[in-house]
Amino acid sequence: MTHGFPLENCRALITGASSGLGAEFARQLAPHAAELILVARRGDVLEEVKSSLAGQKARVTCFAADLGSDAGRASLMTFLDQNGLKPNLLINNAGLGDYGPFASSPADKTRLQIDLNITALTMLTHALLPKIEGRGGILNVSSLASTLPMPELAVYAASKSYVTSFSEALAIELAPRGISVTCVCPGPTPTNFSQTAKRNDGTDTNRDGQALLRILPSQVVSEALTALQSGQSCVFPGMGVKVAGSLFRLMPRFLMRWILRRRMSHQGSK
Repeated sequence: MTHGFPLENCRALITGASSGLGAEFARQLAPHAAELILVARRGDVLEEVKSSLAGQKARVTCFAADLGSDAGRASLMTFLDQNGLKPNLLINNAGLGDYGPFASSPADKTRLQIDLNITALTMLTHALLPKIEGRGGILNVSSLASTLPMPELAVYAASKSYVTSFSEALAIELAPRGISVTCVCPGPTPTNFSQTAKRNDGTDTNRDGQALLRILPSQVVSEALTALQSGQSCVFPGMGVKVAGSLFRLMPRFLMRWILRRRMSHQGSK
């Protein structure tokens, strides 16, 4: 049984590291890690994150890749091998949402959500697991949305439900190998997520009640790393999100569907 993953002198690979939670993971790990490998699509922004970490303990390496594609993931694995980089902590943070009705969703954005939120996370984990020698850690960024079906955020919520279930299963499977697996399920967090989730026509989603659950990225990351160190398989950061996560997980599904239908009908009548 694993008892958590120690952060001191770890070698962490962080996806989606150019902004938001990914960049915050880099900032909080930099004083402790021996190595940080920052991965995202935008290489220039990655370099800015790297510059902001100058003078910290960790040696920082950047690699630009589209992890939503097979070619992008293959290029990352080749880069790691060619440079002798052997991460023992994988932080799967890269993800994408889409606000609005599923029927009118852009097909390419829907596919990209699945490719990034599910396929990239799964296949990158699968590719790196054989390379982890000794103690290891995997930290997957899920969402409070994983606990309920979310109209007008349907694919995103479903994809995060996969992430949570997958993570909890891996936590059991990999414990005998000394590999800790944690998923963090934040609620609304002020990052670039909402801007990229909006559609080109400005379509948004119902945000009523979100202010009660909103916490800063720094708290999300701090609680996630603490959970990883303590061997906790799933964490809902922030008291409001903890309460909501417990409530949504325990609520009968018929009651949840009734509440969501009423919410949708009230939204449509405004």
